[in-house]
Amino acid sequence: MSTDMDKPAVRTEPFMDKSYPIYTKKTECQDCYKCVRECPVKAIKIEDAYASIIDDLCILCGHCVDICPSGAKQVRDDVPAAKRLLAEREKVIISLAPSFVSEFPELRPGQLIAALRKLGFSGVSETAMGAEQVSAHVGGLLERSSGEVFISSACPTAVEYLRKFEPRYAPYLTDFLSPLLAHALLLRKEFGPEIGVVFVGPCVAKKLESDTHPELVEVALTFEDLRRWLEEAQIDVEAIREKGDDLFIPRRSREGALYPIEGGMIASIQGQKQGRLPTHFIQFSGIRRFSKALSGIEDLRPKENLFLELLACFGGCVNGPKSQSRVSTVCKHYKIAHYAEAAAEVSESELDITEVYVPDPVVHEDISDDRIRDALRQIGKLSETDELNCGGCGYDTCRDFARAFIEGKAELSMCVSYMRVLAQKKAHILIQKMPSAVVIVDQNIKVLECNPVFARLFGSGGASDQSPSPLHLEGEMLESIMPFHRLFQSVIRSGEDLIEKDLRFKGRILHAMVFTIEKHALVGALFEDITNPAMQREQVIKRARHVIQQNLTTVQKIAYLIGENAAESEIILNSIVESFTPVDDESLS
Repeated sequence: MSTDMDKPAVRTEPFMDKSYPIYTKKTECQDCYKCVRECPVKAIKIEDAYASIIDDLCILCGHCVDICPSGAKQVRDDVPAAKRLLAEREKVIISLAPSFVSEFPELRPGQLIAALRKLGFSGVSETAMGAEQVSAHVGGLLERSSGEVFISSACPTAVEYLRKFEPRYAPYLTDFLSPLLAHALLLRKEFGPEIGVVFVGPCVAKKLESDTHPELVEVALTFEDLRRWLEEAQIDVEAIREKGDDLFIPRRSREGALYPIEGGMIASIQGQKQGRLPTHFIQFSGIRRFSKALSGIEDLRPKENLFLELLACFGGCVNGPKSQSRVSTVCKHYKIAHYAEAAAEVSESELDITEVYVPDPVVHEDISDDRIRDALRQIGKLSETDELNCGGCGYDTCRDFARAFIEGKAELSMCVSYMRVLAQKKAHILIQKMPSAVVIVDQNIKVLECNPVFARLFGSGGASDQSPSPLHLEGEMLESIMPFHRLFQSVIRSGEDLIEKDLRFKGRILHAMVFTIEKHALVGALFEDITNPAMQREQVIKRARHVIQQNLTTVQKIAYLIGENAAESEIILNSIVESFTPVDDESLS
């Protein structure tokens, strides 16, 4: 039976306006597509080379936050909301996730409780107490059932995944609140509906629970949030000496403390019922395993109940996205199990923790093969052999990428092979159309590419129109084409960025610019025939301007010695430039 105290006073709005729990810091996004590649449900949209979260698709597993190399994926900071709650409420209680044992292995529970009380909280209670309530209700359900399949609803990320992406399995979810929400109900029954409740743990999805159930949990913090807050408050937790009243309220948890490890919920249920349940238990952790693990359960007709414990994080909540401890999973498991064994017994209450999980399937656009082929053609995939399925864009196959592009989640520039071919085409066209002679050679001074101007200038036919095409020179050794191959060898060896020299070749003066493309591997060069009158004029202008710039400072320093002659020198140099500068048509009219 539930009582009036089972349900708190209704709050229709969240404690404060809140953005989505995970977001992208735009200035830090490096356009690497790692979040696209790693997201298990592809809840990432690329727009203007910037990766943003698609809130409606996101299941808040927090994996993108973990793997983002530049730290662009961020978790909403709710410490300001917690501070505001402390200022507005007379009594605010922490709901502390049981994984605190492995997160703060160097601390005694009393030290952590004392530190949290220093921040202004009235007391600290273990979320594991809510887990025990869930275990009791699930155990009762299993006792009353026969030959049915049940899926745990304890992990909010697992619940979101099933509701959105595997809605056919949502009806198998047990109709009970999560341990956090059950704990919040328990606290409000014990201490009054007017208290504030703040969760602290490793789970990002708890922030969504807080957003959707503000009447139960006002704020959800991560362990990272808590560490930062303690540091800002200059509280040295390890130096704290706890007092006699630095204890968990209303009491310490028992087997519910096992929930953060894989199989912990099952152990808790079996512990309460002492193994007397006609049920077969199986546990799975890791969101990517769910679809394959659940496939076909709708066809099962088990003789006994089948209960599936699903945890989104590999190894359980101890490895949550905001778990800072780098201790091995084995060590975490041991610490949690040892702590739970040492805990005191608690009595079971009659809280009403029922909840209905309604499927909320993600609706995918029906995309025809013709549209997919058209999208593939836009990135140069004209046949199946062109579909490399390299995964560079973040999608497993080229067709998956094409679907994402049609849905507006991806951009053509994400296709690495397409962009490489496009860049090569642009570079080739640019080289071929340049008015200067251009050549690119490898570390062996072999010609990789050159343009028609280079072929005319250095080909066997001299400067005539009958000179060989660039294709005839590609693959040739540079020393068989021109006498200054040692200049290229020098740049290959030294790795210098640029060398400029004037060279004589067949009665011409060539201005050579030899530059490094890839150190000790690729070198390019431009040759300009400055014997050409138009080129001569341009070079004289350029060099005169260079002389002015180099000498202007010196001229200014000694101007007081030579008086008007300094200004006259600059005027003369400028007049040289002007005399070589072409006069535009407008000035002649």
